[in-house]
Amino acid sequence: MSARTIVRLAAVVGLVAAGLALTRGVAANVGGRVERYGMVIGVKADKIEDYKKLHAAAWPGVLAKIKECHIRNYSIYLREVAKDQFLLFSYFEYTGDDFAADMARMAADPETQRWWKETDPCQSPIPTRGPKEFWSRMDEVFHTD
Repeated sequence: MSARTIVRLAAVVGLVAAGLALTRGVAANVGGRVERYGMVIGVKADKIEDYKKLHAAAWPGVLAKIKECHIRNYSIYLREVAKDQFLLFSYFEYTGDDFAADMARMAADPETQRWWKETDPCQSPIPTRGPKEFWSRMDEVFHTD
């Protein structure tokens, strides 16, 4: 095989490899798998206004870390379920490939840790939460696009 043929093959292999890498990136972040999460936690009645104020002015670094960890379409809802008993329900979509690793990266972020020091005292985990859960994951029973 001539040197010229080897160079051409190397160029083709390089283009194919670059195309595959690009395709994987697009599939993972744009058109790939989306995992929906519904989460629930209690919120202390006397802390609701504090919680709302914090989220009305969410810190840019925390919002950036959420996106960096492949979370999109994130919402939190508030509902009184009994007299003076309130729950927060969150919904978000995860588009990454390793949820545990992304959540560990988020938990290690100093700004996110400072944010949680502000929000955690407002919240009260539900009695039926799983081991090591703060917010409790809910089972999806229906979805339609």
